[in-house]
Amino acid sequence: MGVLLVLVGFLYAFSTTKNKVRKVSQPQVQFLGDNNLFITQANVSKLLIQNQVAVSNASKEILDLNKLEAALNSNPMIKSAQVYLSVSGELKAEVTQKTPIARVSANSSYYIDDQGKYMPLSKNHAARVPLVTGFVKKESLENVFKIAEKINEDPFLNKYVIEIHQNRDNSIYLKLRQSTFVVHLGKLNQLDKKINNLKAFYQKALKEKTLNNYSKVNLQFDNQVVCTKT
Repeated sequence: MGVLLVLVGFLYAFSTTKNKVRKVSQPQVQFLGDNNLFITQANVSKLLIQNQVAVSNASKEILDLNKLEAALNSNPMIKSAQVYLSVSGELKAEVTQKTPIARVSANSSYYIDDQGKYMPLSKNHAARVPLVTGFVKKESLENVFKIAEKINEDPFLNKYVIEIHQNRDNSIYLKLRQSTFVVHLGKLNQLDKKINNLKAFYQKALKEKTLNNYSKVNLQFDNQVVCTKT
């Protein structure tokens, strides 16, 4: 009985040691959620490097999964990532990419994601989102994000708004698809009421075929839509 226990212990130790030094296979990357690949599998594989040694050449014993996961999560195109080893020794990464909702074109060009954070442009894919122009600073995106988020969530705005313009005082103008007028929202207080007024005006003018009769639609006054004719 004692000999049997020693033998079992030896085999377990041998198996454990062999498993630790087994080389990790080529990383397998799975993207979750949106299939638009702003960052590719090749990009993710390059990030999975520890101490300048390719992950596929590392052994399980020296592999630091937390460090690899942190490297992915620090990438500005990645919203979240999980890195783990399968039972068979395969290194796997599950990656959720950020979702852009607006594209800034000011002093520099970049996206604003659906969390209101900076996201760089990608060489692999361009998102069809409203353009943001005017006075926009990367470290102060709260005001632009508020209207961009509203546009992203509202079916009417999402369909028609093509540009958000921010002035120095944080007042906002909108440009609509296939319309010659600009929409002056002003400051973003009472935003829902202003958007409802815009929708009511648009539907009425569309029905009357007078949309192209205006150069500006001003919504900054309470319960009023002030239009300037061309």
